[in-house]
Amino acid sequence: MNILVVEDEMMLREGLVDLLEGAGHEVTAVADGVSAVDAGTNGTFELVLLDWMLPKLDGVEVCRRLRMARPTLPILMLTAKGSEADKVVGLKTGADDYVTKPFGVKELLARVEAFERRAARQPSGAEVVDLDGCVLDLGRCRGTRGDHGFELTAREVGILRWLHRHRARTVSRGELLQHVWGLSPEMETRTVDVTIGNLRKKIERDPASPAIIVSVKGVGYAWGGA
Repeated sequence: MNILVVEDEMMLREGLVDLLEGAGHEVTAVADGVSAVDAGTNGTFELVLLDWMLPKLDGVEVCRRLRMARPTLPILMLTAKGSEADKVVGLKTGADDYVTKPFGVKELLARVEAFERRAARQPSGAEVVDLDGCVLDLGRCRGTRGDHGFELTAREVGILRWLHRHRARTVSRGELLQHVWGLSPEMETRTVDVTIGNLRKKIERDPASPAIIVSVKGVGYAWGGA
């Protein structure tokens, strides 16, 4: 598996890398929450081992942002917080499993192997959307239209995911601000409109007459393939 390790304690981080690489996995390690969000949303990881106590952004906030950007990305939280209440917070935020420090090497590897077995049973292509001649690979943050390929930013992927997930209705700008940017839905800004305008230039056949991200006057945006 391609695994992202997020741990600020250097010795533990290096130990996890050695352990997982020794078990045959590809491993990337980062030491803070901001780096974790950036790597997790833009990389092609199959599992994230995420510490709770991190500098810049804590593990709960990292988990929330990763879950928003990549809903199917498995997240295993590693933490010294072992109370039932803490576990509930982590799981409700989006973690798939929970290991309390200090943990045994055999237990951790067994949990990683369980994620690997689960991934092998998942159907391929679950994060690929094909609409109006544009193929969007949300898991890999890229798309193609005809012979032209392009990259998608984490924000763009977040917008596409949210609109597709709620394709039966119109989504307001405030809702996108809250769930994709993590900002107040009451904030006065043109950030959403500007980002969607740039996204349309990548994905639409004719950005002036969009068929994938449709504007709903006075309300917000809707998925065109609903």
